[in-house]
This record gives sequence, structure tokens and C-alpha cells, in this order.
Amino acid sequence: MRTIDAAHITETVERLCMEANYYLNKDIEEALKKAAENEESEIGRSVLSSLIKNAEIARNENMAICQDTGMAVIFVEIGRDVYIEGKHIEDAINEGVRRGYKKGYMRCSVVKDPLRRTNTGDNTPAVIYYDIVEGDKIVIHVAPKGFGSENMSTIKMLKPSDGPEGVKKTVIEAISRAGANPCPPVIVGVGIGGTMEKAALISKKALLRSVDERNPDPYYRDLENELLEKINNLGIGPAGLGGRITALGVNIETYPTHIAGLPVAVNISCHATRHKSATI
Repeated sequence: MRTIDAAHITETVERLCMEANYYLNKDIEEALKKAAENEESEIGRSVLSSLIKNAEIARNENMAICQDTGMAVIFVEIGRDVYIEGKHIEDAINEGVRRGYKKGYMRCSVVKDPLRRTNTGDNTPAVIYYDIVEGDKIVIHVAPKGFGSENMSTIKMLKPSDGPEGVKKTVIEAISRAGANPCPPVIVGVGIGGTMEKAALISKKALLRSVDERNPDPYYRDLENELLEKINNLGIGPAGLGGRITALGVNIETYPTHIAGLPVAVNISCHATRHKSATI
């Protein structure tokens, strides 16, 4: 059994909140550069160049990539041989979010109640998911999610008979309906299977995967590639101003499901699909 001080968790979350909002992931930056080379639209190339320049400024100046610094979504993998000493882990994580957003001069976007809309003032509480895993370590993934893209996400409970064509239709319709709203070029997380909430969860976890890493299952790898091609044929383009590059990647995750169901969730993320990880 290994003991980890809750203060260490707080410090790690604080740091990751700032890093995720300041430093665009290398895989995404490389994908933007490649997209700029392949984009046929002059306006589209200009938009992509601006996004690359924006990421450089944010990194060099330690400033937020986007003014919407997101709701903090945090995935925590806890080794079953870990004992956390001090604060309750949830309190430790939220304290890290509170400190990170204050220290990083980042916009606080969380309201205390979904209908009465009073801002909490410190971007807490975070949305936290836990997995118990083997080992004596804690792995923390911090993935701030802005709502320009989150609002464009969708879930559908398809019939099994809808099959792969139904899944493709659901994804393409979601991107087409979203248009310019999620600040394309987007990254698309797709969750297939499980239950309604499981599909939504794995669609969001899919966004943690590198944009250039395909599903290890050849069937779903081919589906990812097909969907990416179809999305990029929609003509939405960078910033919705037309062009070839509407999406940088499509990441599909699956889970076993009921014989009577085919849940499909589409979690759309903007070009700045922010996430940083650390192991304690």
C-alpha cells in the first residue's frame, strides 16, 4: 500500500489546469500545420495560420489559448494499492481547479445551479470520473471543455437495425448541424454502445486520444477514416468559412451493449481540444 498526500493531488490538478489551457497539444498543432498545407481555400489557409500563430503566442506568453477556458472535466485512474491521506480526493481536486483558474487568470464559467445561473466564481465544481485500476499510482487527465463545442454534441438511441449506416448518419448530421459554432476544424469523439450515459462518457474519453492515433480495431479504424473523409467533404471548412478541412480527426470508442439497443454519442470539440495528464 502506497500513501499519497491529497496536497500532491491538488498541486498536480492546479498545474494541469493551467497547462491544458496554455499549451496546445503537439499532435493537434502538427495536425493544424498539415491541414494548412492541404487546405484548398485561401481563407481556410489564413484561418489555420491564425490558429497556429495563436497557439504559439499562448505557449510563449503563458496565456489561455481561448477565452472560454472551459468546465474542468477530470478523469482519475486510482491504483487499488493507493491510500489518499488528508483531504477527500474530490475536495483535493476541486481545490486544485480553484487555485489553477485563479492563479492562471482564467475565466470562471461554472454556474451553481443550471436554471438560477449564479456563477460559483472559481470554476468549481469540476466534473470528475473515477476508475479503479491495478497498481499504486494515480493518473490524472484534465480536459477543460468549452461549451461552444459542447453545445453542439448529441446522443441518439438508435435501433440495432440502423447498424453502421445509422451511426454514420448520426455523426454526419451532428457535424453538419453544428456548422461554424464549434470553431472548426473540430475533433470528433464518438461513443458507440453501452447505455445512454456510457456512450456519452466514452465519446468524451475518446477526445483524450491523440488526433493521429487510430482505433486499434481495423473495423473501427476504417470507420474513423471514412467518417473523417465524409466530414471533410461537407465544405464547412476552417471557422465555417468554407474549405476542405472541417475536422482534424474522428476518434471512436465502443462498449458492449444490450441486444435491443445501439446508443451513439457524438462529442464535438474545437481545434483546441485541451487535455493534459500526469502520474502521481
